[in-house]
Amino acid sequence: MSKPATHYPNAPKSQPTARHTLAVIVDNEPGVLARIAGLFSGRGYNIESLTVSETEHEKHISRITVVTSGTANVIDQIKAHLDRLVPVHRVVDLTAQGEAIERELALVKVVGKGEARVEAMRLASAFGARTLDASLTSFVFELTGSTEEIERFIKMMTVVGLTEVSRTGIAAMSRGPEAM
Repeated sequence: MSKPATHYPNAPKSQPTARHTLAVIVDNEPGVLARIAGLFSGRGYNIESLTVSETEHEKHISRITVVTSGTANVIDQIKAHLDRLVPVHRVVDLTAQGEAIERELALVKVVGKGEARVEAMRLASAFGARTLDASLTSFVFELTGSTEEIERFIKMMTVVGLTEVSRTGIAAMSRGPEAM
């Protein structure tokens, strides 16, 4: 007779984790971002990407885009906790709404001479990156795209002399005519 995998025969099966992009509309006031980040860290949730910007200057409203991962229950808990914070107007799970448009911006510095320099320019052109700065020994490229595209570009540039990367994090919006 085989042993059960657990001492509890009716133990719940583990749920799969998934990556979710949440858009949070908040009052633009001091301490709001700290409260939201504290909510995540205090409960042991990880933030994979975080972007914040004021979207309605006259009303002092900001949009926070948070990318996190968790089980369906964890994501529901995160949304519920965010909804309860006073400066939060609404929380939208862009992942649950369907396919969202997600983009990220990266600045990538590459140092090299000779063939490495030529290869860096060729790769940048193939990826559609803009050259923001060029000297005899270095380039700074700007690339906007999906996280996967950015990752591929960085991996390729590592081979030809990548020295520095700065990334914005994900900005996202749902498809279609409806506003958040």
